[in-house]
Amino acid sequence: MKLLVVEDDQPLLKTLIAILEEEFYEVDSATDGDNGLFLAERSIYDLLIFDIMLPHKSGLLVVKELRIKEIHTPVLFLTAKDSVQDRVNGLDAGGDDYLVKPFAVEELLARVRALLRRNRTGGEDEVGYGPISLRPSEHAAFVDGKSLKLTMKEFELLEYLLYNHEQILTREQIFDRIWGFDSEAAISMVDVYVHFLRKKLAQCGKYIRTIRGVGYVFRRE
Repeated sequence: MKLLVVEDDQPLLKTLIAILEEEFYEVDSATDGDNGLFLAERSIYDLLIFDIMLPHKSGLLVVKELRIKEIHTPVLFLTAKDSVQDRVNGLDAGGDDYLVKPFAVEELLARVRALLRRNRTGGEDEVGYGPISLRPSEHAAFVDGKSLKLTMKEFELLEYLLYNHEQILTREQIFDRIWGFDSEAAISMVDVYVHFLRKKLAQCGKYIRTIRGVGYVFRRE
């Protein structure tokens, strides 16, 4: 799963990235509100972790803007402010949880896991669309209950498309999500892997639709 951490305290940011990557999360980061907003607007993350006090634009303002733009990625606020009103302000701004600094690593990871479970599977470990189903924890895919053999990139692509079914995703969004901002791969890899995935899903019909000049959408005919 892919996370965005926005924190202006560089030592803390490096520590957070190390902790999360050790748990096998993919992590992008920013150190101010403007860049945090720019990245979060890409809608390629499963969870956003925002400090509240940030340069240029506070975490509260960033999350308010995201919610106005109908971006509902779950948000965990990290802050040194611990009054009841501070917590209320964070939740009212559109945050989903609130963790006060300093915090225990175990509590941070538990809250991250809880928000990811709530957002993606509603507590279940299988998600489906039509005859296609996935078990993300096992990296397993099925069509009508029969196992579908996919490479890791094919699975990640199918997972991203399925979780965003009936929503148009640009090539750039798909590339940033699957390959990452700093990848040296060409964006044409998106089209290549869509082709591979279409061939493997051909048995159950056409699900990946091309939106000319934009990207793709995952939906039934």
